[in-house]
Amino acid sequence: MNRESAAPVLIFGASRGTGLLLARRLRGQGVAVYALLRPQSDGAELQGLGVHVLRGDALQPEDVAQACQAAGPGCDVVSTLGGRQNGRYVDDEGNVHVIDQAVKLGINRFVLVTSIGCGDMAPFRSARAIEAFGDSVDAKTRAEDHLRRVLPDATIVRPGGLLSDEATGQGWLCDDPQVHGFITRADLAGLIHHVLLDPATRGRTFAAVDAQRLRCVNPVTPFSLRSLGDTGGAAGTAR
Repeated sequence: MNRESAAPVLIFGASRGTGLLLARRLRGQGVAVYALLRPQSDGAELQGLGVHVLRGDALQPEDVAQACQAAGPGCDVVSTLGGRQNGRYVDDEGNVHVIDQAVKLGINRFVLVTSIGCGDMAPFRSARAIEAFGDSVDAKTRAEDHLRRVLPDATIVRPGGLLSDEATGQGWLCDDPQVHGFITRADLAGLIHHVLLDPATRGRTFAAVDAQRLRCVNPVTPFSLRSLGDTGGAAGTAR
């Protein structure tokens, strides 16, 4: 990868989990990273990595707008937002604010991280999954639908159950709506990084699962990600 030509990346949801791992990975490649964190979130690790930490709330459109303006036109945007605040779904409302402000700014790439079970995967959810995560997944689906209406060349990544284990290097992207499974957050971060580097992923929607931890009634073929230099770590087998 040509580090000098890489677009800055603005991450929403970088205080922990996949977003933090993605920020760490990108900074290791010399990519400029911006992150919007709520005022009460600990940004010490991100700042130690050289991330430009911006304070605000994704449920406030003006905070999202300021973050997008700080990263600048032509940046890449990744949102891993989720959860609820005072009864409001960040999965839906927060992501819609991010999407709308990104469109106004004129960004380069947009990657929305949602969940297995969203969109065309809904008919294949189990009763147990609907009971446990149904409302959240439905909120994420509304964000996906809005994204497709206003930014059709964006990429949607729907991870399976998230694990905090070490990366296995067996992260796969696939487009079968009946796939289920698990994936480590580290491998998911690697896949998101590859998506940003691969223009062939524009406008696509993928499930993200570990090759050794997936279930599907159909044979699963991983999407062939292009090799764009040494990005290191996970996703090396998803080609």
